[in-house]
Amino acid sequence: MSSAAAIRGRTERANSRPRGASNWRRVFLLGFRRLRGYLAGPVAVALITTGAFHLHLNLSTSGSFYFLVVVMVAMTWGFWEASVTSLIAVNCLNYFFVPPVLTWRVIDPENWIALATFEITALTVSRLSARVKGQARAETRQRVQVEKLYELSRRILLLDRSRTIAPQMVALIQEIFRTESVALFDARPARLDADGPQSAALEQIARNAYLRDAASAGLDGQTWSEVLRLGSKPIGGIALRGLELDRLTVAAVASLTAIALERARSFEKESRAEAARQTEQLRTAVLDALAHAFKTPLTAIHTASSGLLEGGRLAPGDAELAGLIDEQTGHLNRLTSELLQMARLDAARIKLQRERISVLTLIEDVLARHREQLHGRRVEIADSSSGLEVYGDRELLVTALGQFLDNASKYSTPGSPIVLAAEENLGEIVVAVHNEGPPIGAADRERIFERFYRTEQTRHRAPGTGLGLSIARKAAEAHGGRTWVVSEEAHGTTFYLALPPAPKKPYDAVPRQCSDR
Repeated sequence: MSSAAAIRGRTERANSRPRGASNWRRVFLLGFRRLRGYLAGPVAVALITTGAFHLHLNLSTSGSFYFLVVVMVAMTWGFWEASVTSLIAVNCLNYFFVPPVLTWRVIDPENWIALATFEITALTVSRLSARVKGQARAETRQRVQVEKLYELSRRILLLDRSRTIAPQMVALIQEIFRTESVALFDARPARLDADGPQSAALEQIARNAYLRDAASAGLDGQTWSEVLRLGSKPIGGIALRGLELDRLTVAAVASLTAIALERARSFEKESRAEAARQTEQLRTAVLDALAHAFKTPLTAIHTASSGLLEGGRLAPGDAELAGLIDEQTGHLNRLTSELLQMARLDAARIKLQRERISVLTLIEDVLARHREQLHGRRVEIADSSSGLEVYGDRELLVTALGQFLDNASKYSTPGSPIVLAAEENLGEIVVAVHNEGPPIGAADRERIFERFYRTEQTRHRAPGTGLGLSIARKAAEAHGGRTWVVSEEAHGTTFYLALPPAPKKPYDAVPRQCSDR
């Protein structure tokens, strides 16, 4: 049987017992026990008086027996029971053993002193005995509560993580601490779980503890509430009702409950993160496999269509169809290349071939690769790009900047310039690609770097796959860099690629001047 099933079974058996009747029985037994203490002392005094009187014992001997009875009553029941016994005993001494006997009169002052000494000593010893007994009882109760708290902490580790933790905690607290009722309010899902005959009232008490961020105690000394906290932040409330509870125990139970709830949330987050990671791995593997599978037939189709076009023996209509095939095959070939590159970046399978690269040379390589696409467009390069160097993979960085340039050429206003600039800022080399065109909405400026995402405004404006900007971000992150975009109606759109600078060469340091003495 699992631990959760065992908890449910024990809880059902506990719930089948009438808790209200059990509490009344405890109160009755406690009252009867105290009444027995008040009766036992006087009965013992009466027996000793009868025996001592018939045996003609003197005042000192009889007083010793009475004193022993008072001490026994104090150790067994308590101070007030012993006090009643001592008062009865001193009156019996006075009546039966202090001359003149069988009267309440005391003639000799020494007998007054003896009776007073007996009473004071009996009360003092009773008080000390009751105090020691109370301390022992408190220590025993504290030990029992610590054992229960330890059991609760141990059983928390065995809770069934596949089920909701809150109702399991309610059942566990009831089982271990024998509480009459328990209510638990979890603020994050706004969930209430309770059990017991007074659970409805405790539900409101638990909710109020969280809303008011304050603990409370009932006037009857049996109802307690506490705030569930993680550090200083309240995350819920708990209310308990039972005879064997105190403030420290309830506070400890609340702390353990808060830890159990947070532990369950941590496991849920971990499970979701692991599921997301596995899903991402599966998607990356599928993209990689599909891209590889598409590459071979696409290459064959592109080769065949290019051969037909170069042969020059096609009719005008056939040549137009072959040209369309060649164009779309090239588009599919670029798409599969991007998919392959994205899959490798996701799987972290790209091994960077790092080298020192001049930023100006990098920009020129990008422009050369996109010469046909930029035909007829005015491209400006800021002078600040010269002299800057980065340390990275040339091919991957050309791809990343190429995505920015491709995006600028597609969505910028015809006839407007495209500006490329670079500068060193706060320990980073920042390359910017600026164009003038429709602005990107604030809600889309981060999402456009997600895979396959395209804004509603640009979805039908130019063809695209939605992979380019995500590849640029992955390439930047592979180099320890970052990407972002700034877009405004009046100033256009600027994409930024920030990379760590290349380490300085030894000869870049300024030599120290040496002076002759």
